[in-house]
Amino acid sequence: MMTYKTILKPSEEVLYKDKGSKFYGYAFPIKSVEDHKGIIENLKQKHSSAGHFCFAYQFGIDTPYYRTSDDGEPSNSAGLPIYGQLQAFDVTNVLVVVVRYFGGTKLGVGGLISAYKTTAKLSLEASDLKTLDILIPFKLSFEYKDLSQVMRIIKKHQLILKSQRLEMECEVEILVKKSVKKSLQTAFEPFHKIKVEILND
Repeated sequence: MMTYKTILKPSEEVLYKDKGSKFYGYAFPIKSVEDHKGIIENLKQKHSSAGHFCFAYQFGIDTPYYRTSDDGEPSNSAGLPIYGQLQAFDVTNVLVVVVRYFGGTKLGVGGLISAYKTTAKLSLEASDLKTLDILIPFKLSFEYKDLSQVMRIIKKHQLILKSQRLEMECEVEILVKKSVKKSLQTAFEPFHKIKVEILND
């Protein structure tokens, strides 16, 4: 796997109605598993009279982590159907929240599953889905006299320069597309004094 799908900005608000109940759907990009807390707090302020704030998120690329919440709805009637749509759209680092206002008529478990699934689907359809390269962080350690050689390779391979410490002994952190990882390592092989480390993979 060289790429992954995600969203870079929140979706438009969507609305799904069933038997008087209103379901407002939202999709958000997240940068950590803790991000959902603040987002849901903001939605609770916006929808102060709503009864349920159900959600699912998936985070991570190589080994994704997910969490679901039914927030008082019958077990597995809300969070899992929302998570199912994250899987169907094959996205990660994304949170989907569905806010429900009860309309007076019970929908039953089957009706709830359908409503939460549909609202999550609409939320992701309203999102701008992006396919991004998986980036691997490398650290390069070398002497200052080798700086021009290092920078030449960085420029040639269009690598992302994350940080640099340029002294007599230099350290540079770069982000490398997973698809060119091997060719990059090969590019540095002739220069034995340049130490190349993968920070995590």
